[in-house]
Amino acid sequence: MANYRQSGYPGLPTVVKYLIIINVVVWLTEILWNGPWFINYFALHDVRSSLFKPHQFISHLFLHEARDPRGGVVFAHIGLNMFALWMFGSTLENHWGPKRFLNFYLICGVGAGIIYSAVMYFQNNHIIGENLYQTFGDPAAVAQLKAQVYDNSIIGASGAIFGVLVAFGYTFPNTEMFIIPIPFPIKAKWLVIGYVLIELYSGFQMRAGDNVAHFAHLGGALVGFVLVWIWNRTNRRDFY
Repeated sequence: MANYRQSGYPGLPTVVKYLIIINVVVWLTEILWNGPWFINYFALHDVRSSLFKPHQFISHLFLHEARDPRGGVVFAHIGLNMFALWMFGSTLENHWGPKRFLNFYLICGVGAGIIYSAVMYFQNNHIIGENLYQTFGDPAAVAQLKAQVYDNSIIGASGAIFGVLVAFGYTFPNTEMFIIPIPFPIKAKWLVIGYVLIELYSGFQMRAGDNVAHFAHLGGALVGFVLVWIWNRTNRRDFY
């Protein structure tokens, strides 16, 4: 099994560098414009929404939360995603090469969007069914309820990032990593499994106020695992 040992911090290979630049530029654009049209056009909506467009399966990967409800700037969403992209994606791009890494990243992101859309389809049906009584059978009220539910959307590179995280754990399972505040190193394979289990638990909990697309994360992780398994099923030097 492969055991990646890194001296210092990873560099910034071409694809990772430009992905970070694009994400930051789009995030700054969101802050400057701060209008609903940007999210409406580029975020991923329910396929039954009047706002849905096929390009959203890709475009949502480059949007991140930019402002909170009070108008303040939000750094955490893009900051954490771009840090993970740099930390794990740089190693994978250096290992695979830029073309394969870019293909992997986009396939994971689009796959995460497709899987989440399937989950969202059934979740939104459930939400509408629970609230249908409030419409009293009025067709206009029913249409308004459906529009409100269908027009909810997701943004962020997290689906693709989870694919990258899984690929790193699969490719370099014994790499030891320090996670604050845990005072001892954790191997990458256990870190990845832990993250996936947390996302799985959180996805089925469906707590009120939780606006994280857990099943998009899980979708990206699943697609990432399948891809690296297919690509490396005959490579017994570096993989299990």
